[in-house]
Amino acid sequence: MRLHTQQKRSEGMIDSLAHALLDAAREQAEKSWNEGGIPIGAALAHMDGTIVSRGHNLRVQTGDPTAHAEMVCIRNAGRRRDWSELAMATTLSPCQMCSGAACLLELKRLIIGENQTFQGAEHWLEEHGIHVTVINDPRCVELMKRMQKEQPDLWLEDIGG
Repeated sequence: MRLHTQQKRSEGMIDSLAHALLDAAREQAEKSWNEGGIPIGAALAHMDGTIVSRGHNLRVQTGDPTAHAEMVCIRNAGRRRDWSELAMATTLSPCQMCSGAACLLELKRLIIGENQTFQGAEHWLEEHGIHVTVINDPRCVELMKRMQKEQPDLWLEDIGG
């Protein structure tokens, strides 16, 4: 577990918003897996918990290499002016592309389901003023380990390669 994760846990940063939003993201990850895709999901919400949009990885389903769960979720939210008031949950630590989009839009908070199977650009997000909470939810970890076991070529193509 990374130091910043331990600090955030001790500060009580894992709250009901984080868990509710992560549950919505995890439902999206399961949806993608059931469609034959990569089991990563995301959800975007106001700080009061009102969900604005959801998305799941559609890279396999659409053949679009940019259709990561976070990007799909952002696209589903449409044009808005309140990005800096929103929080996003994603089941897996975000890659550089998705982290860049979060920074560009100035999201307020990013909740990460797990970073054990893949470590994204978390420190970079924090350096750009986004509050990062890593939960390391066993259900999110299990989804990615299942993908590694059952679809190793897909894992290597998209995440592990």
